[in-house]
Amino acid sequence: MTKNSRDADVAFIQALAAVLDENDMTEIQVKRIYANNDSMNVRVSRQVNMVAAAAAPVAVAAAAPVAASTAPVEAPTASADPASLPGAVTSPMVGTAYLQPEPSAPAFVSVGAQVSEGDTIMIIEAMKTMNHIPAPQSGTVKRILVADGDAIEFGAPLMIIE
Repeated sequence: MTKNSRDADVAFIQALAAVLDENDMTEIQVKRIYANNDSMNVRVSRQVNMVAAAAAPVAVAAAAPVAASTAPVEAPTASADPASLPGAVTSPMVGTAYLQPEPSAPAFVSVGAQVSEGDTIMIIEAMKTMNHIPAPQSGTVKRILVADGDAIEFGAPLMIIE
C-alpha cells in the first residue's frame, strides 16, 4: 500500500465519520472496491451513551435529600430526555419522518391539536414503505420533536401527547 492510497483511505474514513455526525447517525458501513479484485470494508460507528442518561435521574434522586435542606428541588427542565416524559410517542422503526401526507398538504397534526387514539399523526418511510403512525392515546399535541424529512431511529421521541 502506498502512502497516497493510505492517505486517501484515511480521508475517506474521516469523510464517513463527518457524514455520521452531520446526519445524527450511529453507524455507517461501506464497501469500497478497488482495481485487481481488491476492496476495503469500512464500518464507522459511535457509541451512544444511554447509561449516562439513565444514571442522571438516579444521581439527582440520591442528591435530593441533601439539596432539600438548602434549596427546593426544581422540576425537570425542557432539556430532560423527551422520551421519558409522560405522553411521549416514540418511533417504532428506523426511517424518515413526514409530518404531512404529501409536500403540498397540511400537516397531520400541529401543536395544540386534539387527537383521538388511532388518528394518524405522521408517516415514517422505511425501505420505500410509507408507515402511518397512529396516536397511542387521545389528547392534545404538546410538542412535536421532529421536523418533516428528519432521519429517525428506533425509539426516538417523535412528539408529546397529553
